[in-house]
Amino acid sequence: MTNSSSDRPGEFELIAQLFAPLSAKAAGAYGLTDDAATIQPPPGQELVVTADLLTAGVHFRADDPPALIARKSLRVNLSDLAAKGAEPAGYLLSLALPRDWTLPWMQSFADGLREDQNAFSVALLGGDTTSTSGPLTIAITAFGFVPAGSMIRRNGAKLGDHVFVSGTIGDAGAGLAALVGELANISAADRETLVSRYQVPLPRLALGEGLRGTATAALDVSDGLLADLGHIAGTSGVRVVIDADRIPLSLAFKASGGSVSLAVAAGDDYEIAFTVPAAKRDDVRRVADQAATPITEIGRVEAGAGVALLDSSGHEIPVSKTGYRHF
Repeated sequence: MTNSSSDRPGEFELIAQLFAPLSAKAAGAYGLTDDAATIQPPPGQELVVTADLLTAGVHFRADDPPALIARKSLRVNLSDLAAKGAEPAGYLLSLALPRDWTLPWMQSFADGLREDQNAFSVALLGGDTTSTSGPLTIAITAFGFVPAGSMIRRNGAKLGDHVFVSGTIGDAGAGLAALVGELANISAADRETLVSRYQVPLPRLALGEGLRGTATAALDVSDGLLADLGHIAGTSGVRVVIDADRIPLSLAFKASGGSVSLAVAAGDDYEIAFTVPAAKRDDVRRVADQAATPITEIGRVEAGAGVALLDSSGHEIPVSKTGYRHF
């Protein structure tokens, strides 16, 4: 953003011009002309609610293209819904804008939201805007539906379960490293692949819906694979053991020179990590095929506590950092 002219629209003009059109497909949004929205779950469905706060310099780079910032902000929330097995229904958007925001920047931001709303069949339901002397901050609350009682929680992992993860791990962390100039000796194609994984994550919605009734526990990988599996281990009262040589790594990540220890702690992958009973291993592979989403079995659930990363000899690999910590 750069210093703007004094003829920027006011808050309500900005909403009417850029954001009200994003609510057109949601009757309960009332064209963003009210202070609240209404959501009516279909019969037999429950409402799933999730929220993420993203800040420039922490979750995205302040000079990233505004359309990509918008798309990532929405997608990380859709990823949370995916890990719960929910079908997205809509979202609230609140913005704390630096005082030098410009209308072209905001137009591009809204265009990014529109693109992904169309891609994922969701609509804006409301929100708020304010100014700040600090960095750009984006708060999204997303809503989805699941059949009553079917939301996949973190605390259901059982002894003997097998641990799976979708996609590949570590790409987003390597993409951020590329953006800040830490990866010099990679091809342009590999750099583009890794940067895209950081800036535009892919929520695994079809896989998440298919995991209902099959996965015993699930979450999306946001802070780092080991850190996030630690949440499953902690809430389920079990130990999660991961085989390092089974962690799925992309060719682009390998070309970047990244290690498995780096991949499992990097975060921002927004893949789904989940546990499945042994009897349902074939079922989950069929679900993944139907969702056109690659999955990899990477470990198991045992008695004990915490998360362990093992080498090919079964020895634990010391990991100094398991993931991103906000505090």
